[in-house]
Amino acid sequence: MQLQNSFTVPVPADEAWRALLDIERVSHCMPGATVEEFDGDTIKGSVKVRVGPITVTYRGTATFLEKDESAHRVVLSARGNEVRGQGTASATVTGTLADHDGGTTVAVTTDRTVTGRPAQFGRGVMADVSDKLIGRFADCLSHKLSATEEPSTTAPATAGSAAGGTQSAAAGGSRCRCGGVCRSCHSGRLPGEP
Repeated sequence: MQLQNSFTVPVPADEAWRALLDIERVSHCMPGATVEEFDGDTIKGSVKVRVGPITVTYRGTATFLEKDESAHRVVLSARGNEVRGQGTASATVTGTLADHDGGTTVAVTTDRTVTGRPAQFGRGVMADVSDKLIGRFADCLSHKLSATEEPSTTAPATAGSAAGGTQSAAAGGSRCRCGGVCRSCHSGRLPGEP
């Protein structure tokens, strides 16, 4: 199943490119994702996602197949197995960045294959989950890139808060464990929940 998404961030493409390849910086923006190890090309970790009434956790790897800085194009191949089940998920994700009105438009094409329990849901449900994941990622990333450097006013993440817990911030959003002010990407809800 192929899905297409796009989002904008408030910085030029060169800056957005550097930020998107800084896995430690942006991994906290991906709802449900946990990075366990990153060697520069391969990411090992897990992602927890809600598809319809089902919540599933996949553990696996993602490897950069292409990082073309001059074209601002990145290709990532990801594979994972359900932690509690027989299902699998694989995806090839292609991202292309382009300068647009003082910011950057990021076009994302995902070619995804899912087996197991989540496979029973059709394209509409999968597209909705993808839209929510990308939307929350983009919101968090935009806040990170546009925020001025200020000291964190929250306690460090604990095992309980790392799963998406929130802490109140003066701006009315929540201050995520990575220091950005995120209204939706770290709201404590899993992707797919209202």
